[in-house]
Amino acid sequence: MNWYWIDRFTVFESGRRAQAVKTISRAEDYLRDHLPFHPVMPASLVIEGLAQTAGLLIHESHNFKKKVVLGKIQKIVFYNTDLVPGDTLVFNADIDYIKEEGSMASVSVSRDGELIGEGVLIFAHLGEDFAGRDLFAEGELEDLVRAYGMYDIGVMPDGSRIPDPSLVKKSPAT
Repeated sequence: MNWYWIDRFTVFESGRRAQAVKTISRAEDYLRDHLPFHPVMPASLVIEGLAQTAGLLIHESHNFKKKVVLGKIQKIVFYNTDLVPGDTLVFNADIDYIKEEGSMASVSVSRDGELIGEGVLIFAHLGEDFAGRDLFAEGELEDLVRAYGMYDIGVMPDGSRIPDPSLVKKSPAT
C-alpha cells in the first residue's frame, strides 16, 4: 500500500509555508477495505497528509539532515470529513517555530475552497540515538520530494530556487 498522502506541492517556501494537493482516487487501496459500498477517506489519512506536508517543509529547512517525525497532534478540528473519490484536498502548512529539538506547524485542509479541517502539529527532531538509523533509503527522500514537485516550485527565504541536489555539481576532492 502507498503511504504517501500528497500528490504534489503547489507552494513551497523554505522554512515558512507549503501547500500540497491530494486527489482522492477510487483506485486507492484503503477505499476497498474502508466502507467499500460508501468509500470515504478516513480523517486519520487527512491528518497524515497534513503531517507529510508540514513534515517535509520542516525536514527541508534542515537540508534533510535531521530526522523529523510527527510527535503530537496538539489540536485538530474537522468540519466535514465526507471525502469521496473525485475530491481534491488542499493541505496548507505554516511553520510556527523551528527549534533544535522540535517544530510546530499550523495546518489546514480545504476542498473546493471550503475549509474542512484545521489544527496544530508538533514535530520531534530525533537526537543522537537515531543518528545511525536511516528513515529513507539513499536518495529516496530526494526522489520523493522531486516527484512532489518541490524543486520545481520551491523557493528559499531570499526568493531564490531551492536547488535540486542531483543538479548541483559536486566539487572534486582536493
